[in-house]
Formats: sequence, structure tokens, C-alpha cells
Amino acid sequence: MRRLTPLLLVALLSVADQSRAQPNVDTKGITPNVKLEEVISGHLAELNGKFQLRVTELTLAPGGYLGEHHHAGPGIRLVVSGKLTFTQAGKPVIYQAGDYFYESGNVVHTAHNQTNSPVLLVFVEILPAAWQGSSVIPPKAY
Repeated sequence: MRRLTPLLLVALLSVADQSRAQPNVDTKGITPNVKLEEVISGHLAELNGKFQLRVTELTLAPGGYLGEHHHAGPGIRLVVSGKLTFTQAGKPVIYQAGDYFYESGNVVHTAHNQTNSPVLLVFVEILPAAWQGSSVIPPKAY
């Protein structure tokens, strides 16, 4: 764990200065419901007060999507119900109920519900402590 802590700290500090309003990402049929936001404290003293842990339930209606985006921090996703088409680097992957996957936050991707039933996801994310609003941010123009 001690070896992972510096790596996590570096990754998180790279997004710490981005806690400001972000332009919108193209979406349709997305309903987020933040369930928990807690500023990190505990044995990992170098993280205390600098980051928050956020848990969000996200529903994608049939035909719903999140256009090209990335996130303000890393996180784990759980598909609670339905089938999600997640496309990264032009490669679609279908995640279904019971599947977990990791997002580093810094890789552009899209998410679509291409079915006739809602998709319910749970996002667990690490964000800068002062971050407010959606963690979804548009890709940088290079």
C-alpha cells in the first residue's frame, strides 16, 4: 500500500487545480443522483483534506448517452442493471449488470445505452476536495 500511495497522490494532484465550472458535454437521458460526498481523512495523511470520495447513482434512459468526455478524477463503476456500451479509443465494450470497471479519469470515452431498458450505474470517484458539480468534463482541444 505504501508504494501505491505516492502514485495515487500524483494522479490526484494532477486534477486538484481543475475544481472550477466546466463547459457542458453532449448528453441525453442522463440522471445523476449523488448519494455521498465525504472529504478524505484517515491514515493516508498526505490525502487528508485534499480530496473527496463521491458516490453517484447514474441512470441512462433508453437511448441515453454521454458524448466524448473524461472525468476530474479516477473511479470505479458498477453496472447495477442494464447494458452499457462504453467506447474508448474507438473500441466499444459492453458492460452489463454485475460488471465493474475502472476509469482513470484522463482518457476520453463515451457511454451509450443502446437498449430499450434503463441502465443504472454506481460511480465511486476520488475528486479534489473543493470539486462541485459533475465530474464529467469535455476533452481538451489539442
